[in-house]
Amino acid sequence: MAEDAQLHPSGDPLLAAKFAVPAVPPAFVARQRLLDRLTEGARGPLTVITGPAGAGKTTLAASWHAADLAPGPVVWLTVESDDNAPGVFWAYVLGAFRYHRVPLPDGVGSPASADNVDHSLIVRLAGALAQLPEPVVLVLDGLEHAGVHGIAAELDFVLAHAGPSLRLVLLGRVDPALPLHRYRAEARVCEIRGSELAFTPRETAQLLRCHGLTPSQESVGVLTERTQGWAAGLRLCALAMQRAEDAEHFAQSFAASQNAVSDYLTAEVLAAQPTATQDLLVRTSILTHVHPGLADALTGRDDGERILGRLVRDNAFVEPIGDTSWYRCHPLFAEVLRAHLRSRGPALAGPLHREAARWLESHDRLTDAIEHAAAADDWPYAAGLLVDRLAAGRLLTGPESHRLERLFSSMPDGLPGTAPALAAAACALARGDEAAGRKHLAGARPSGGAAPEILLTRALLALLTGADTGTGTTVPPKSVPPKTAPPKTVPAEDGDGGEPTVTDRAPDRGEPDADRGKPDPDREVRILMGRVDRALLARHPEIEALRRYGRGRALLAAGHGSEAREAFAAALASATDEQTWTVRYHCLGALALAEAAGGLLREAEAHARDGLTAAEEHGIPLDRRTARCHLALAAVAADRGDPTAAGRYLDAARAHAPAHDVPAAAEAAVLRCRLELAHGRTAAALSALDDAPVSADGPARAGGEAAARIAVARSSVHLARGDPAAALAALGGAPVGSPALTVAAAAARLADGDGGQAGRLLAGLPDGERVPPAVRVRAQLLEAESAVAGGDTARAVPLVAAAVRTARPHGLRAPFTEAGPWLRHLLARAPGLADAGAWLTGRSAGAGKRPGRGAGTRSGPDGPAHGVPLLVEQLSPRERDVLRCAAQTMSTDEIAAELFLSVNTVKTHLKSVYRKLAVSRRSEAVRRARDIGLL
Repeated sequence: MAEDAQLHPSGDPLLAAKFAVPAVPPAFVARQRLLDRLTEGARGPLTVITGPAGAGKTTLAASWHAADLAPGPVVWLTVESDDNAPGVFWAYVLGAFRYHRVPLPDGVGSPASADNVDHSLIVRLAGALAQLPEPVVLVLDGLEHAGVHGIAAELDFVLAHAGPSLRLVLLGRVDPALPLHRYRAEARVCEIRGSELAFTPRETAQLLRCHGLTPSQESVGVLTERTQGWAAGLRLCALAMQRAEDAEHFAQSFAASQNAVSDYLTAEVLAAQPTATQDLLVRTSILTHVHPGLADALTGRDDGERILGRLVRDNAFVEPIGDTSWYRCHPLFAEVLRAHLRSRGPALAGPLHREAARWLESHDRLTDAIEHAAAADDWPYAAGLLVDRLAAGRLLTGPESHRLERLFSSMPDGLPGTAPALAAAACALARGDEAAGRKHLAGARPSGGAAPEILLTRALLALLTGADTGTGTTVPPKSVPPKTAPPKTVPAEDGDGGEPTVTDRAPDRGEPDADRGKPDPDREVRILMGRVDRALLARHPEIEALRRYGRGRALLAAGHGSEAREAFAAALASATDEQTWTVRYHCLGALALAEAAGGLLREAEAHARDGLTAAEEHGIPLDRRTARCHLALAAVAADRGDPTAAGRYLDAARAHAPAHDVPAAAEAAVLRCRLELAHGRTAAALSALDDAPVSADGPARAGGEAAARIAVARSSVHLARGDPAAALAALGGAPVGSPALTVAAAAARLADGDGGQAGRLLAGLPDGERVPPAVRVRAQLLEAESAVAGGDTARAVPLVAAAVRTARPHGLRAPFTEAGPWLRHLLARAPGLADAGAWLTGRSAGAGKRPGRGAGTRSGPDGPAHGVPLLVEQLSPRERDVLRCAAQTMSTDEIAAELFLSVNTVKTHLKSVYRKLAVSRRSEAVRRARDIGLL
């Protein structure tokens, strides 16, 4: 319209398009939280909305105008780079008022020159605005283009003198040059930043639905995280998803979303930067975090701090990281920059990574340095950093362990040199593959003048894998000679007899002969720790924790359970910071399992539960967790007479069992065997042991304690089958020196009628705490059984009472349930065992023969599970069949027909079942059988 015409200071007409309020885009999401913020801000004099390109600044203001939420008329001006002259800028401001029909007095005038404006015009404009009958909102979109500082000062003057009639809303990528600090101090400014403009997951879902998409919650989360809620990026991705054949796959593909926005970022952000800035951005794209000094190292210039600071101020998709000197790029922009690096200088990436590695290494950012050395395929340098800085332990524990393991898992095999071999060994050990670790260590042969850091790293890894360092540091012999029982000559099954078998040798009280003269990796580690730089060692507390943990494992594998538990406890005491969290977790699991195997059930349960809690608190990844805590709880439940809970924990252990953890797998096989045996399934029990992965490639690591426990379990199955010869033979291939093996051999001898040899074996057991409670209880019960067999009940009673005293503090009941009918008969007729019988059956000494239904509610040290008597006479196979049919609510006639028995025979079997389970009705028998795992 002619009356709206306004002239540029040059005489040309003003461009009316700059006055138009932008249209709200289709598929628009009205974000009420932001509309409310803008409405609140417009009640005051100044509102500043800043954010990167495409953040939604203009769309927010336009939708606010369209919703008619402003306190008065809205005057809109889109400022462009050609408007940076004062005269031009103010001519457009005055033109905007006239275009939007906000009347100003004719006396205000207009600029006469493009380069400057008379201050009297600014005064007249402020005075005219102060006379307006209602507030007016002036929206300046892109004020950063009006770069002359004088314009900001004139705008500040107008805002200060127009009074409440002027509400200024400024949109831009950077803060305006107004004195914002003064406005903040006076509480006269509302600021809406890029973080507030970012879309939430709920808003992202709404945006996608507006585009006709039905995204899953997972896709919404992935897109929101990848774009960091960037409005333009989300809209571009939504448009691309509309064209994609598989929208869900697109949403979860980083490459797809990056391609959807790369053109926008290239044109709107990268191309708008000066050449030096583009060069810095492209070269530093190899980094996840950028430091000005590192940027200077990669560009060869000294302008990194200035450029990075300007990019932040310009909201150019670069932001500072907290209160540090580091910066980061938006992930989509970073990927665009990496694509430019690949296209512009594909050969440049390697040298940039090497330069970054050396700068980071010199600034004590070891893991970052290793990452860039690996990216440059400079593996000798990466491995050298790991070893020279004593950081191999960081592959095994601490917050950087999984990142380091992932890096070195990409290292090619067979690289020459000691450092790569040591790095490969540590990487294998991090995966739990000790056999591979030993193989790599065999290839790590330091030279005679090797640095102590290299020697210490190798010795520590050797201790943790059970490898032979070959250095000659030996275990000194014990000063007290061992006491042994005289061996008995036992004929072999093929008639070749004459040599004493391993099953007839009592364990040594001192250091086993097999260990004397062997290298002592623990001592070697301690010696080498004294040779490295103390300051360097102090920065690696994980080395001492790993040493103690490795010592505990070595002692346990060699059969020294008590010493192993002490070593694990010492390792726990030294694992107190985040660098040793993983060691602490594995120590708790190893200690719990060792305690459970020895019958220390209270301690085992506490440590196992602490281990499970530590795994959650420290965020141990599922693929790096151990089965040992669950195995310990399964063993505790089994030894307390709760096979149902034991089976549940064993199932949980199977879900967490690493493929290479041979000792844990062997323990799981022993527990499965025990549960099958408790159900009378001897064939299944032996099958469980046949599947046990006892390793043959590690010295005592899996072949010592684990092999002994498997041999004892196999012997127990043969005894349950009534075959003492097979039980004895099952022990023949086990290592010498375990008290548990001696007790198992004595049990087989006693079952074979050789009570004298059984007694001699038991007499040779060490005294006191050197025999675990579980083994000590079984030994006492064997002596009592031998006395009963010889008719010496008077001697048997105090032995059983002593066994109960040993077992009761730990809640250890399994040895009694597995003892056989003789113990039930002895308890029934020996008045001196009333208290023992009360504890074993879960009822008071003066109670009736059957416990009440409410007695006991769970398995524990002082009461069996659900009030169930633990000493249950074993059911015959036919009685089990009848019981299973009864559990299916079959009648007596139906059971007889099902099993081809007479009705009277079925009734006889049911009566026998009631007697053995200490019940009087069929429903009680079924319930009790389920409680104790018979069904």
